[in-house]
Amino acid sequence: MLLALLPLAGCGVYSFTGTNIDPSVKTFSVGTLQNNAANGPSFLSQRLTEDFKDYFQRNTTLKLVPRDGDLQFEGQVVAYDFAPAAIQSTDGQDRAGINRLTIQVRVKFTNTKDPKQDFEQTFQSNADFAATENVTTIVNDPTANRRITDRIITDVFNKSVANW
Repeated sequence: MLLALLPLAGCGVYSFTGTNIDPSVKTFSVGTLQNNAANGPSFLSQRLTEDFKDYFQRNTTLKLVPRDGDLQFEGQVVAYDFAPAAIQSTDGQDRAGINRLTIQVRVKFTNTKDPKQDFEQTFQSNADFAATENVTTIVNDPTANRRITDRIITDVFNKSVANW
């Protein structure tokens, strides 16, 4: 068993969580991810920012600092759209059969130890809901929003520290 782990001994940067973080990187900071989307719920900014911090704390050994981390994240929600995704014809009338909630978040990532890894990119994810579900209920439901933002956070994580 010990012999099977020996090839990994020389890989000081890779971890079993899938991250590829330089050993000189010790901290990260996350600026408040502002909600600049015209129709996003008021809780979205705070919830997204806190979920972002939590995800990185759970999946790395990096220490969260208020600002000027070795890895720095900032950004904003740039789109929050609820629109029909599938049209059904009932009694000669076209109606939405499925509605889709789409969230886009623009993220600026700065790696102070390796500026070649810096990026600024928009990440997007969505979820579909039955047309019979109340739009207001979905928009104001933190759980429905979290399903979408969790995928965005995972994508940012993979691009920034997993190098996927």
